[in-house]
Amino acid sequence: MIARITLALGLNLAPGGSGAAPTAITVTPEPAPRVTPAALPMRVTGRVTRAARPAAGYLRQWPGTYFETRFRGTSAYFRIGQGSAILRVSVDGAAVTRLVSPRPGYYRASGLPAGAHRLRIDVISESQAGPTGFDGFYAPSGTTPLPLRARARQIEFIGDSHSVGYGNTSPTRNCSEDAVWSTTDTAQGIAALTAGRYGADYQVNAISGRGIVRNYNGLSANTLPLAYPYSLFDKAIPYRDAGWHPQAIVIALGTNDFSTPLHAGEKWVTREALRADYEATYVRFVRTLRARNPTAFFILWATGEPGGEIETEARIVAERLRAGGESRLAFTIVRELRFSACNGHPSLSDDRAIANAVSLAIDRHPDIWPRD
Repeated sequence: MIARITLALGLNLAPGGSGAAPTAITVTPEPAPRVTPAALPMRVTGRVTRAARPAAGYLRQWPGTYFETRFRGTSAYFRIGQGSAILRVSVDGAAVTRLVSPRPGYYRASGLPAGAHRLRIDVISESQAGPTGFDGFYAPSGTTPLPLRARARQIEFIGDSHSVGYGNTSPTRNCSEDAVWSTTDTAQGIAALTAGRYGADYQVNAISGRGIVRNYNGLSANTLPLAYPYSLFDKAIPYRDAGWHPQAIVIALGTNDFSTPLHAGEKWVTREALRADYEATYVRFVRTLRARNPTAFFILWATGEPGGEIETEARIVAERLRAGGESRLAFTIVRELRFSACNGHPSLSDDRAIANAVSLAIDRHPDIWPRD
């Protein structure tokens, strides 16, 4: 299913995320300084493209993007660009607040104890309707930049709503579109949980409702393999990042291909034709990923009942890849999930179970990671 992405702009500060930050830390909107303050160093993880001037910041649309800086001092600015998103603000690994559809402009994190700090902004909502902007971190008077090193380990997650964290914080299955949007938290989902165990950076290249060859209920939109090569969903700019070389690539696709019946007018007359197309396209997609990531280890996973269509088809894909010579690949089935979140999606407890299964597959292959 597809989350609604557009809400009225406003500011809503509320506790969010895991961990507890000192209550003295505040995040408040600020008037634009008369003189633009000095930029702090920034690391961006996720697919972005540069925004047009005058902001000259970044635009992003794929889920799970996060921005980080390091500095010495008691406060720092950051500047939010256009677009509606939910942002989690963290200081030194502890969540401080959530900004829900914040107005564009400057914000200040203040009240920090004197010393070195890491400030991080996670985009935790989904943004299918359009990109959102982030324009960087800046130093108020008395704040000095500190070096910011990249993490050696990288994991990429490719998938659908399960990988996004669609409505995963909801206490109920019955959700409006607005409720789906407000209860989605990618930073508490499968990718963040798994990557956190390994001290890794992560990308979440997933779109709710999309499949390998067929979207949910026959929705007419780009399938995931068609959207995947691009920085934004408009397919205008191919994605390139010389610094992104994931050692592990985790893929879960098939729920949207098979969870609804075929309708009149779709390209597949029979389920057998749909299955054949899915298998061939999925194999080609993984081989394309292999060409771009020659040393990466692939983990394909799926949910479903034993012998069900989704599990069976994903398993066939893994077997065909192995038969074709793919040796750095694991296949994992995750069962006994509650699917108690929005519209029958995985809950936070389900996300933990899936992250556990993915982590077990990774741990069986310690050669995935670069030597320390």
